[in-house]
Parts: sequence; structure tokens; C-alpha cells
Amino acid sequence: MPYRGYAEVRAELLAGREIALLDVREEDPHAQAHPLFAANFPYGRIEADAYTRLPRRDVPIVVLDDGEGLALPSALKLHQLGYTNVALLEGGVSGWRDAGGELFRDVNVPSKSFGELVEHARHTPSLSAPEVKALIDRGDNIVILDARRYDEYQTMSIPGSISVPGAELALRARELAPDPATRIIVNCAGRTRSIIGTQSLINAGVPNPVSALRNGTIGWTLAAQQLEHGQSRSYPPAREANRQVAARDARALADRAGVRRLDRAQLAALHAEHARTNYFFDVRSPGEYADGRLPHFRSAPGGQLVQETEQFAPVRGARIVLADSDGVRANLTAHWLRQMNNDVYVVDGLEPADFSVAGAWRDELPPHPQVNEISVDTLAQWLASAPGQVAVLDFTSGVNYQKRHIPGAWFALRSQLAAALAQLPDGVQRYVLTCGSSLLARYAAADLKALTKLPVFVLAGGTAAWLADGKPVESGATRLASPLIDRYRRPYEGTDNRAEAMQAYLDWEFGLVAQLARDGTHGFNVI
Repeated sequence: MPYRGYAEVRAELLAGREIALLDVREEDPHAQAHPLFAANFPYGRIEADAYTRLPRRDVPIVVLDDGEGLALPSALKLHQLGYTNVALLEGGVSGWRDAGGELFRDVNVPSKSFGELVEHARHTPSLSAPEVKALIDRGDNIVILDARRYDEYQTMSIPGSISVPGAELALRARELAPDPATRIIVNCAGRTRSIIGTQSLINAGVPNPVSALRNGTIGWTLAAQQLEHGQSRSYPPAREANRQVAARDARALADRAGVRRLDRAQLAALHAEHARTNYFFDVRSPGEYADGRLPHFRSAPGGQLVQETEQFAPVRGARIVLADSDGVRANLTAHWLRQMNNDVYVVDGLEPADFSVAGAWRDELPPHPQVNEISVDTLAQWLASAPGQVAVLDFTSGVNYQKRHIPGAWFALRSQLAAALAQLPDGVQRYVLTCGSSLLARYAAADLKALTKLPVFVLAGGTAAWLADGKPVESGATRLASPLIDRYRRPYEGTDNRAEAMQAYLDWEFGLVAQLARDGTHGFNVI
């Protein structure tokens, strides 16, 4: 397996050539330190994610870890899946640092650092939490728009705020604040989406005064102010007159940023051309996408696409094609992605009738490995008759495992499978693997067979089938054969964060502009 060093990878990034820098560790270790454009691509999900997130089989790929021993197996697995240009990062994360490369903390760092750069360059207006609270208490003419995903909004929200996920802001703002004197305040959990959302409205020419809630719900909490929970306020439909104005302004912004255009014939030709990596994203809301979509287009709501760009499109230098049904959301999203130094196209001339493909998106997957399956009833019988002889290993996410799992099941990470087996009690005579659907369990079964002579089975239909059959479940971190490191706990999510962690997170965000300057590979250009 060849190696590529820091200097070579950096040169590719600076030249804008396609390269996928993949950190194959779990998300929490990835969040502790990684190169700027290293996308988290965990070993345990490679088969499930590769063909969708790395659509071109000959794209240059550089795999890294920090000495955990995951890079080489991951690179070999990618090679087995048909990828022909795979290398290892020389020295991994430590080698990158030792060669003079900048390392970043947290997740979605390209987007978050870009947001800080936008505020730095454009002096995006903001109000502190106490200032916004005073406006609310006085009954001033304001509207508060929450730019996060709807599920995040439901968890906790600013009192009186309305859920308007980022890409919807420019399309819906005139409906929610028809009086130009109404002050619009945009918030998220921390900083990025409120900065981008606020600047989106300013860039798009919305006539109202617009400000970000400085530091979002973190700032609200640190000011000892109360949040709401379980709210369901959402945006109304956009009237045609307002849509036309928003579409005109969004188009002008995208053109100014250098976004390219495709008509339907050009879209078909581009999809058939495989010399470049092409990502096709539908930036409408998930509900609209579920009602009907274009062929080949994945759902990527525009606000989240700007927030999580390296996860949606891990190939840096790839071509990104956006579509919507209104002429607003794709252009607004594209104008941000172009400023982030992406090659971005918007499909023009689409009508609602073009979004006619029914059914959920299905990722392209490699052939399922042959496994020995057992039914829900068989597993239930085994657990009832000889529970100590059966080890149920659950390869779902740690979050899902804690929500519910088969009684007695052990949480396990495929990336730490050998260590997980050592945590199991003596007397096990067979293994049963599961996850939500048993998709990941099927791929993990081959790894387990290489580590044991005991029989290995996969639960047909996974834990979902167990639940559908009415079988009991338990919750909590009851049996951890692996540590809960598959997801990094964001300091801004949930309702039980420590003040010190939230403040540290804000301090880290404030330092991102300086880190970008030291790194020097981003090519961001704020207009």
C-alpha cells in the first residue's frame, strides 16, 4: 500500500485537484485532532458509505488514523471495493503535525471555520442573549428564526422562536416578517448557522434589520436564561410574489459568487461523465424530498449541507450540483459553497413536476457477504433456554443502543472488535450479531469469523425485526463491550451541558480564523 506525505497532500489541496482525505477512526477520536479537510469515515461503515460518498472508483484517496491500526485495513477494504488509487497518510495524524501541518478539533470544522471567517470579513451584526431577552420582554417588533434542523429546535429553543432551517430562511423570511421594520434575529445552537443564516438574509437583500443571536442557545444558557422545549412552530408556505423576489435576489448572489449553470440536457450529460467526482444534492426540506425527487439526487437540506460539507461531499475538489423547485434554496446554498472554494452548479428551469421519483433514496451497496441468519423467534428461544451461551453483539450507534436494545445485548464497535470480545463473560458458545437492520452486522460478521472458531449468526432484520415482533427491549448503557466513542458529544447539544464545556467551545470557535490562516489550504473567499 503506497504512502503519501503531508507535503504532497497539501500540494493537491492547494491545486484544487480531487482528493479524499479519510479519517477512519470513530467520531470522538476524530474530533480530538485531524487535518482541516479530513472527513470522518469510520472503519465500521466503509461498505455502507463508500459507493455513495466516494462515487468515482479511481478518485485519489488518502486514509489516516493516529496509530490505532485502522488505516491499513480500511485502505485494503476500499481496494477490495474497487477503489484503485488508495494510499495511507505517512505518519497519520501525528505525521501531519510533525511535518508542520495544522490540526483542528471538533467536527464539521471547514464549515465552522468558514462561518467565523464570514463574520470576520463581513462584520455580521449580532445581539447578545441579554439584549434579545430585553427585546422579548419589552414586546418589541421582532421575530426569532431558528436555523437548525427541526429535531434540534424541538429539543430546545429560544422562547417564541420559529423553526426555519437555514436554506429556508431567504425563501420564508418575507412571510414571517412582512413589515420591513420587524427585526429578524437568527439563532442556532452556537455560532455558525446563525452567522450564515443572518448573512444569507443580508446578502439576499431582505429589507428588515437582521441580527444573529450571538453564541446561540449556548450564549442564552450561559446568560442563565430559560429555553423552551418541545416546540413545534414552523414556517408557512411562500407566496408566489415573495418567491419570485427571493429567487431573483438568490440568482444574482449565486452569479456574483461564480456558481455555474446547467439545463436539463447538460445535467444528463454531466451525470454520464465519470472523469470527475459528481455530487448531486436536492436542497429542499426532507418532507418535500420524500414527496418526490429527481433521479440521482440525494437529500441534503441546504443549511445542513453548508454546515456539514465535508461529510456530504468528502472528495475535496469535486463537482457539486444542486437542485430545488423554487430557484431560491439551491442558489443561496450554492453561493456559500462556492465561497468555500467548491466547484458548484445549479440546475436551472426545474418545475415541481420534475420531482417525480417516488420512494426513499437507496445507497448503492456492495454485495452482502454470505452469513448464517437466524430468526427473531430462534434468538428468543436461545436467550430463554441458555442465555449465558449466547453473546448478542449490537453494532448500532451508541446513541441508538442506549435508547433501546435487545435485553442482554452488548454494544460493540467493529473498529475495536478484538478488544470487545475480551470483555465478554466466559461460557459463550455462539455469537449473534445485530444492528438496526443488520446491514452493518452483516459486514462485521466476516471480521468476527476471523477472530473466533465459535459459530457466528446474524439476526435477520436486525433489532427492528425484534421490535416489530413485539419482543421486549432495554435501554441505557447496560453492557458496553466497546467504549461509546462512535459519536462526539457536541457541547451545544442536549440540555445537560456544563457551562465550562460550552464556554470552551465558544473560545475554540473564536480562534478558528487564526487557525485557518496557519493552515493555508482552504481557499475560502468571502464576497
